[in-house]
Order: sequence, then C-alpha cells, then structure tokens
Amino acid sequence: MTSKTSRILLTGSNGQVGRALRQTLAPLCTVVALSRDALDLADPDAIRKTVRDSQPTLIINAAAYTAVDRAESEPELAMAVNGIAPGILAEEAKRLKVALVHYSTDYVFDGTKASAYTEADIPNPLNVYGKTKLAGEQAIQAVNAAHYILRTSWVYAAEGANFLNTILRLARERPELRIVDDQVGAPTWAHAIADMTAQLLASTSIKSADPQHGLYHLTASGATTWFGFAQAILVEAEKTLHITAPRLLPIKTADYPLPAKRPANSRLDTARLASAFGIKPAPWKKMLEQCMREKA
Repeated sequence: MTSKTSRILLTGSNGQVGRALRQTLAPLCTVVALSRDALDLADPDAIRKTVRDSQPTLIINAAAYTAVDRAESEPELAMAVNGIAPGILAEEAKRLKVALVHYSTDYVFDGTKASAYTEADIPNPLNVYGKTKLAGEQAIQAVNAAHYILRTSWVYAAEGANFLNTILRLARERPELRIVDDQVGAPTWAHAIADMTAQLLASTSIKSADPQHGLYHLTASGATTWFGFAQAILVEAEKTLHITAPRLLPIKTADYPLPAKRPANSRLDTARLASAFGIKPAPWKKMLEQCMREKA
C-alpha cells in the first residue's frame, strides 16, 4: 500500500506515534503531516476540507485527545476529537475509496478479564477517555469504509509527556518513588507501533473489499505492571544515562487516586495481527532497551 506514488494524510503528526510515523513513512511515500495546529479535529468542516484538498491515497489518524484524567472534566471536547472526528475521516476515506488507519486503546476494556483481551471481547470502558475512543471505533465501523483500527497500550517514546520521561525526571528529583503495582499491561514504544504499521501497510492492498480490514490489537509482547515498567526503566537509565535509581515502593491503585478509573488488566492479545499479517511484536523490554539507546 505504501510506495513512492502513495500520498498519506497523517493527523497528529507531532504526537508520539505521529512523530514516529513521519520518520518511518517519509522514505517510503509522500506524507502530508498535520499537527493539531494545522488541523483541529474538533472542527468537522475543517476535517472534510483538509482531506478533499489533500486527495490522499491513505489516511492515518494518529491524533487523539489523550489527557485521560482531564477528559473527565472535558467530555465534549474528548468526544469531538476521539469519537466524532474518526467517523468523519472514515466518511471522507470512503468517498475517496481509500483506507483509514486509526489508533485506539486498551482503555476500551474494564480490565476484569483474567487473561489478555481479544478483538472479540466486548468493550466496557471505565472512563470518559475510553468511552470516547470506543465511540470513535464504532463511528468508523458504522461508515463501513476500508479501515484498520489498531488498539495499542501504554505508549511511550524518547520524547514527549509519558510514563518513561516522568520516571526519568522524578528519578533525578526524588530519593523515593511510589508506583502502582496492580495494573497490568504491555508498555509499547511509539517507534515499534510505527514500524508495525508500516509492515501492515506493506502487506495489504487498498481494495475496499480487502478481507483483512478490521480491528487488530497491536502492542508489545509480554506484560508487566507500572511498577515493573518503572524498575526496568531505571535499570536501563543506570546503564545508558548514568542516573542513580531512587528507591521504588509498590502501591495499590487505591493508594494513588486519580479522576479517571483505570483497568486492572490492559493486556491485549495480538494473535490476530500475527495471523493476518505475520507481524509478531517484540517483547516490551526489548522495545524499552531500543528506546533508551535512542535517548542516550
């Protein structure tokens, strides 16, 4: 699907996944990269005009309202960006007869399942962010355009506001950190998401009847807790950044109350991705090592 003649419209180009996609896809095709300043996804008319002016051969929506806790007090804005805009992008993709790639989240689930969630499991989001992201998925599916909805989890990158950089900052400031140890998921590097997206696009066609279109889970393999993730970050930080690790204390979710409830289990089963496209995600620790080498 990607070639020198391809013209990809990429939203959210300054976000973690958006930046990684720009770097990964730029050598392969023409990328029309739009940041939040260039395209306000809360403005339906602006979305339609931008797509029609760009005439892309593929649309990738890496933009989202990602402030999970703030979404509790800004539900209308979160819904406009996460729930309504993806449906408009899908409508425009269908009109142009091109595919839409859209990223969603583990937070569409309530976390009560004992094992990893599959694409067949019924979502039940606990917070506004998860509800709006689920609404976006449903809006795309209702349009019935050619689409790939890719659910990922615990995204981080060398740059940007994320758990990795928060831990590194706090490690320099405090002798002790208290980290939640009863939520489980797969920390997933933004560059790995971009690389796996490129693999997916290289192995598919843009035909609207492509049977591979649909919903996929795309995360690192393996799982850990936020506490385990923090431990691994600090091990790598001592090796690559020469940061002296503070003491880590595991705590319960209840000991660190936040406006938005989080699922206890965020594990996503990626078997469908491997079966359809032969994509086998790397282990989360391997991704972290690669990211930390980038920061060094």
